[in-house]
Amino acid sequence: MSVHSDIKRVTTNILRNMKDNGDKIACLTAYDYSMAALVDAAGIELILVGDSASNVMAGHETTLPITLDQMIYHAQGVIRAVKRALVVVDLPFGSYQGNSTQALKSAIKIMKESGAHAVKMEGGKEIEESITRVLSAGIPVMGHLGLTPQSIYKFGTYTVRAKEEEEADLLKSNAKLLSDLGCFGVVLEKIPRGLAEEVTASIEIPTIGIGAGSGCDGQILVIHDMLGINKDFSPRFLRRYADLHKEMTNAFTGYIKDVKSGDFPNEKESYG
Repeated sequence: MSVHSDIKRVTTNILRNMKDNGDKIACLTAYDYSMAALVDAAGIELILVGDSASNVMAGHETTLPITLDQMIYHAQGVIRAVKRALVVVDLPFGSYQGNSTQALKSAIKIMKESGAHAVKMEGGKEIEESITRVLSAGIPVMGHLGLTPQSIYKFGTYTVRAKEEEEADLLKSNAKLLSDLGCFGVVLEKIPRGLAEEVTASIEIPTIGIGAGSGCDGQILVIHDMLGINKDFSPRFLRRYADLHKEMTNAFTGYIKDVKSGDFPNEKESYG
């Protein structure tokens, strides 16, 4: 349970205070009402309605195919469930890159139609104009640096980013830029832990790590991965807190067996 379990609603300001006080921030993804209700009740500080829904909910190979309307659909269910956590929604690929007017329209559409609390955008200097435009409308923005899945075809691989000095320097520069622009936080994905520690110490906003070591201000995992529902994804940074793949498979096969044997429903499970 969070040390801030007495807080009625988590805000961006509370996350900033948590960084200042050295309190770690716990984050998870969620994409539907039922899962979000469980996560929120457990005391999570931040729920990300991630474009990883493209992978775990729709079965796509990458995050690129998911649309703005699909992201809004997932966010609507999450928002209906959440009473306490801050809900951040990914702006999907193609909805903000290279066009600040489109970025603002996309962000406003998400906020108005889903009721989300903030949006997340991948990139640094190259999307500065879009970030500034969205922030100017009073919409909180979370950044995302390091491995940025929407740019997977540019990188060509999901390996660790910023291992070389030039890329590490660029990441540090971009992190400072995001902080200076007014973003309330930044996800650092799959970068060396030493670099993540340096960035975390050098900027005023919280860093949320995924594959970036324990030196970040908080951590995030994809819920299907940490629950063990997804068995095909096993990066070094993933800790599985359950094996729901096994539990659910056993439940399904048990149900099928009972139906076919006539054991379900029994007399107590039937009406007279």
